[in-house]
Amino acid sequence: MKKTLLLSFILTGILFGSTYTTTEAIEHIGENATVCGTVFGGYYGKKLRGQPTFINLDGSYPNQIFTIVIWGSDRYKFSVPEVRYTNKKICVSGIIDSYKGKPQIVVKNKSQIN
Repeated sequence: MKKTLLLSFILTGILFGSTYTTTEAIEHIGENATVCGTVFGGYYGKKLRGQPTFINLDGSYPNQIFTIVIWGSDRYKFSVPEVRYTNKKICVSGIIDSYKGKPQIVVKNKSQIN
C-alpha cells in the first residue's frame, strides 16, 4: 500500500509539475509547473506585433517578478485579462520560460489560470 501511494505521488508530480512562488520560478526554466502570485496589473499591446497581453505578478512593470503572456490569437478566450485578474492571487500552469531575464508562462487557454 505504501509503495502504491508513493508511486502515485511521484507520477502526479511528473504529470502535473510542481508549484512555485514567482521568485522560485526563475530556477525552474523549462519545467512544466504552476506558479502562484498576486497580479499587480497588466497591459494589452494592441499595436504590438502579436498583440500580446502581459499580466504582471508580484510587482508592477518593469519590476514584476513574473509575467503571464497571452498572445492576441488566444485573447478572445479570456475576458479582458489585464483587468479581470488585477489585485487577485492566481496560479498559472504551463512551461516556465524567460524573456530578458524574467520568468514567464505563455498561456493559450483560460484553464491554465486559476
